[in-house]
Amino acid sequence: MSLGKSVQTPPAGDFLQGRVWVLQMHYYQHHIGDFIKATSRLTDSQAMAYLRLIWMYYDSEKPLPNDVDVLSMQIGLPVNDVELLLRAYFRLEDGVWRHTRCDTEISEFQAFVAKKSNAGKASAERRLNKRSTGVQQVLSSSSTDVQLTNNHKPITNNHSKKELLVLPDWLDVDTWRAFMEMRAKIKKPLTDTAVKLIWKKLEKMKDAGHSTTQILESSISNCWLDVYEPKRPTISSPNGLAGAI
Repeated sequence: MSLGKSVQTPPAGDFLQGRVWVLQMHYYQHHIGDFIKATSRLTDSQAMAYLRLIWMYYDSEKPLPNDVDVLSMQIGLPVNDVELLLRAYFRLEDGVWRHTRCDTEISEFQAFVAKKSNAGKASAERRLNKRSTGVQQVLSSSSTDVQLTNNHKPITNNHSKKELLVLPDWLDVDTWRAFMEMRAKIKKPLTDTAVKLIWKKLEKMKDAGHSTTQILESSISNCWLDVYEPKRPTISSPNGLAGAI
């Protein structure tokens, strides 16, 4: 017997756990010659009972329980015959009846499932990375021409006719970049007009004693399109940070 590995779509025996198909062993290749040779001295009823024991083994993907009465009832064979089959074709180990070939086939099947699962995870990770790259491309091709550098200077482009906006020196570069990325991620990229309006609001809030960094972080964490003045006033320090009153 050898494992059939041509799984295309999840059969009825498999089930969905979360968003992942959990594959169960529902198929194996039955080598008639090997089976006939191994069971040549059995009666027809005994051979059928042995086959049913193997089916139970594969279906549960685990050894048979050491309960002859239950096994006898499940396969429809007298207890004496079941005991004979177990002693002849299985081995009692750690309180269960094991079958060497079944264990090998099940181990190969489970390794195959694990390989498919890892391949699926890798594919999902590639798709996620591709989407992340797409977000970066959106940022790069955003309608706004705000271009940031560590010294708050615009990156000049002699071929561009659009206005280049210079990031105010009182605005944290990394926090503003994170705000732009959040807007792009929710498919609401910033336009030049939106940038100017938000900067104007932020400057007004800064002059009122609020931290522009904290205001932007609140918008980022809540996926807000705009910036809002905090309900509790804060005292701004010269470096743009602030503490609550």
